[in-house]
Amino acid sequence: MTTVLLVFMVISSITLIGSVLLQEGSSAGMGSAISGGAEGLFGKKKAHGMQGLLNKITLVSAVVFFISIFVFNLLAK
Repeated sequence: MTTVLLVFMVISSITLIGSVLLQEGSSAGMGSAISGGAEGLFGKKKAHGMQGLLNKITLVSAVVFFISIFVFNLLAK
């Protein structure tokens, strides 16, 4: 069981690193980063195309990574 969790952790961490590195950077400054975060939170700004796909991949791989770490920690005790 722990081997399966370790495989999930490695795959999800590599996917997470790759998806974050492939996303476009925000070069507009701190002011637009705060307002852009608020727009993204309330759904006014939806990413389309490749950026939307990368956002979903990042979210799924982060969730899989944290759940696998949590379960691995429970099994290790």
